[in-house]
Amino acid sequence: MRTRAQAGAALGRGFRLYLSGEAAGLVGTSVHLVALPALAVLELEATAGQAALLASLTHLPTFLLALPAGAIVDRHAKRTLMVGTDLAAAGAVAVIPAAAAVGVLTMPVLYGVALVLGSVTVVHQAAAIAIVPQLVEPERLHGANARVGAAFGAAETAGTYLGSVVVAVLGAARAFWLDVLSYLVSAWCAARIPEPGAPVRHTAARGRGRRMAGEIGEGLAYTARTPLVRDLVLALTLTGVGVGVSGALFAYYLLTSLEAGPTGLGIVMGLSGAGALAGALVAPRIVARFGPGRTLLAGFATCPAAGVPLLVAGPGPVWLAVLAAAGALQLAAGAVAGTTQRSIRQQLCPPQLQARAQQTSTWLVSGSKPFAALAAGALATAYGARAALAAGTLLLVVPVLVLWRSPVSRLTAMPAPSASTSTSDDGFTPTGREQPPADAAQPAPRP
Repeated sequence: MRTRAQAGAALGRGFRLYLSGEAAGLVGTSVHLVALPALAVLELEATAGQAALLASLTHLPTFLLALPAGAIVDRHAKRTLMVGTDLAAAGAVAVIPAAAAVGVLTMPVLYGVALVLGSVTVVHQAAAIAIVPQLVEPERLHGANARVGAAFGAAETAGTYLGSVVVAVLGAARAFWLDVLSYLVSAWCAARIPEPGAPVRHTAARGRGRRMAGEIGEGLAYTARTPLVRDLVLALTLTGVGVGVSGALFAYYLLTSLEAGPTGLGIVMGLSGAGALAGALVAPRIVARFGPGRTLLAGFATCPAAGVPLLVAGPGPVWLAVLAAAGALQLAAGAVAGTTQRSIRQQLCPPQLQARAQQTSTWLVSGSKPFAALAAGALATAYGARAALAAGTLLLVVPVLVLWRSPVSRLTAMPAPSASTSTSDDGFTPTGREQPPADAAQPAPRP
């Protein structure tokens, strides 16, 4: 039997470099996720509406750019795009501590950074996710995705706790320098990934007369016409709406109504990340034992159930412990479901459509979040933050019903890979490079 070290070695040096770079980036992002609400709510005194608007602007670029990003990524070398977007993101994040240092940091500055950072993140994640099935052999895809989820869970936990300490010691604004450093480390690792040969354009990119709209349409059509993919993306989209509503006010509610402070917020988020780590580690075994259909159904059903404690929680360390445990359970279930559904979709999708099919899902899932966040702000302003959180939790029940009625829930084994998954549109073979993140039900994307 292979050890985990042997399995990792089999995936290649490129995979290890990618995993190191993206995990380092997520450490910085987790610091960012602790520092941003502390800065906005506690130092700039943001209202519930402003907190929801900030969350909305973070996700708005996904709605605007996800579909074009898929076509761009299918045309160009993914490593180059990953390096460039990491460097651009480092520059955008550096604006926050620099503005604070000269006394000009305001909520509009945070809004602007959110838009720029969200835009480059859309392209980065499109490149990173689309490259996964081109880096590993088809039979290793689910295991490789699980390793990515595990690494991200560990990085998220470490970054969250590190962020709590740095915010307490140095202040929220200075903590963003760690996020800047994380993007530079990620870019350095991505630049060192071996890239065999020059990129090979797929057929759509060779046809000079074809419009990008036609290429985007191919991704949309593939998703709409492939039954299992269509049902999974519909369930993910509905999950994105629910998460968009509740996630927009989660930190605000902990910092205000539950009086958790940055340290309490960091504890809850850190233990939640540990749950994602555990879920990713056991995902392949759970799928092997129970089948992907039942695994997905149980994973999606756990998410709204684990959101209930937040609705009844009060201030104090006991409730913080309960919320941390519930968050760990929710992200563990999300990691299991996330790696499973993504692997199913990647196995089914032909390589020349990987980025566009993925970005169709991303556009629907994350593109709904800015509007969900604005709705959360309106609900919180009219009825209070708890009512908005209750609405988000209730919405998470709907995708469970969708999957329960779908053939997805009756899958007993992972589907066979698409007939042409042996090489990529960038000329990569299935081995020798590295692997990317998830979408809806995974650790939080770079903000």
